[in-house]
Amino acid sequence: MKTVQAYKKDNTWVYLTDKKALNNPLVLVFGNRFLLENSIVIDDLRKEFPYEHLVFGSTSGEIADKNVIENSIAVTAIEFEKSSFIIKRDNILSHNKNAFELGKSLYEQMPKENLKHLFVLSEGSFVNGSSLIAGLEDNVFKNVCITGGMCGDDARFVKTVASYKENPKEGEVILIGFYGESLEITFASVGGWQSFGPERVITKSEGNTLYEIDGKPALSLYKKYLGDKAEELPQASLLYPLNVTIPGKKAPVVRTILNIDNNTQSMILAGDAPEESLVQLMMATVDGIADGANKAALYAMHNRKTMPQLALLISCVGRKLVMNQRVEEEIEQVKEMIGDTTTITGFYSYGEMAPFVNSNFCELHNQTMTLTLISE
Repeated sequence: MKTVQAYKKDNTWVYLTDKKALNNPLVLVFGNRFLLENSIVIDDLRKEFPYEHLVFGSTSGEIADKNVIENSIAVTAIEFEKSSFIIKRDNILSHNKNAFELGKSLYEQMPKENLKHLFVLSEGSFVNGSSLIAGLEDNVFKNVCITGGMCGDDARFVKTVASYKENPKEGEVILIGFYGESLEITFASVGGWQSFGPERVITKSEGNTLYEIDGKPALSLYKKYLGDKAEELPQASLLYPLNVTIPGKKAPVVRTILNIDNNTQSMILAGDAPEESLVQLMMATVDGIADGANKAALYAMHNRKTMPQLALLISCVGRKLVMNQRVEEEIEQVKEMIGDTTTITGFYSYGEMAPFVNSNFCELHNQTMTLTLISE
């Protein structure tokens, strides 16, 4: 595997590796949404990286090596020498915003022979991540795992964009299939947040819209807990996500509140929160989040036969807001575990996708550090 990594900030390209030509690389482009919507910026990027397989995704912050960058475009070009990749795309707007059908359609497009792993990059505005995963896994081979993330838009929650080959646009979901016997791919997802307050029951919900908790309007109950911070919704919800234990599931998942509806007193979450689920508020400290990143790297490295050559890091925008000026500490925690020779790329997201430890079934997470480690 060969990699070239650079980022563009303030109209200047900064290379983190030697600048060299690669053979038919996978090019991951993570960047600020406004920059990705600027055709002049994209034209310049295509001249700098004149390759076919460009995958774009907007972010809430870019990760390149040990750096967390804002208002930039971070590019990582990867040449696979012993393995290969295939990329498929679809748009949620072509499926009447039905993420389950979109997921099924994407997986059906992907060739199955020698398929080792799937990485999904989804827009984060229209897509219900839980439903997307359910569609992708509807007929998935049991030995094929899925990881990935939902695109971000800083803390604005206005729109997100993604694309494959084309200029970035709304509604796109990109699926990357990795193929090859020599590939070793491991992953992990850990939060580091703590639950507090009473555990309550979701009594009315529909998909990812939460209407009632303990028979009371969900939004008014949530505002009561936030106190003065309720005036800062929905952004304030990134600091106080929900811990949701879904009936029939052993481990809880974290759900970020993406938006609120004062008319119906409801909250739109990043993933499903079925009725009868148990729900509890969460909060975090900087040290707790950094420790979560360390544990994620530890779990992802456990039982690996080879050192990873590439690390794809998807971390939640809420973690970035809590850590603020110390945000790079969680990247440093990961780098200490996976080694200095691994190329690190990724972004801050509106949702992370990975199975729990000792499971092959993907889950949508929020407020986690999710790693996908690849070597060939």
